[in-house]
Amino acid sequence: MKINGKLAVVTGASRGIGAATAILLAEKGAQVILVARSKSDLLHVATRIRQAGGIAYIVASDLADAASTRNAAQAILQNHGVPDLLVNNAGAGRWLFAEETPEGEEDVMIALPYLAAFRLCRAFLPGMLSRRSGMILNVNSPASLIPWSGATGYAASRWALRGFTEALRADLHGTGMRVCEVMLGETSSNYFEANPGSYLRLPKLAKFLPLLTPEEAAWYIVKAVRQNRSTYTAPFLLAVNRFFLGLMPGLFKRISWKSDFPHP
Repeated sequence: MKINGKLAVVTGASRGIGAATAILLAEKGAQVILVARSKSDLLHVATRIRQAGGIAYIVASDLADAASTRNAAQAILQNHGVPDLLVNNAGAGRWLFAEETPEGEEDVMIALPYLAAFRLCRAFLPGMLSRRSGMILNVNSPASLIPWSGATGYAASRWALRGFTEALRADLHGTGMRVCEVMLGETSSNYFEANPGSYLRLPKLAKFLPLLTPEEAAWYIVKAVRQNRSTYTAPFLLAVNRFFLGLMPGLFKRISWKSDFPHP
């Protein structure tokens, strides 16, 4: 996909990977629509893009809420038209065992990322299909391949997103649309500071992978867009692990489980 002049929607764009991706897409010439809950944070990112000569718009929306997501999609279609690229990056979820998870929190985990991605795709697909072009890119976690102990609802929501991605790819085969999944390793953010104790649950194997910056993660996402990739896994060592998981799933899972956080 040629990014210059395209209309791109990026969710979870107020900080981290989403903000870095929006900034890089704008640098490549895309008109970017930033979607997240915090209007003030979105304004900060949009201002940065505009000061660099890019084009950015903001839509403040709680994508965990169906009505808010529907209103955001309608506003984008009415004010800007059908996007050429949808980057579903918004996500939520603490790393908790099932019995630790407060009632109702599992609903938010499923809503972000899976239901938000589903609802936005449902809103934008009719226009994309009539145009017979466009890309939907879902940003996912390694937990969607091999869950680790102590992150039950989190992993389940990522499996839902991966299943949706695969089903959507089958749906859209031959339509001119592209569906891409970008799977990223651990990326520097304030997640562990905001969720004390979660870092202890990171599998020991994952700690051997290089830590990505949001800017590096954005570079991989934009590379996947430009190359029309169906999947992209980064960093390289994570891609190697994914290969061996597909080759020897039983052995790889046993090795992984030995490095997991033990159930108390």
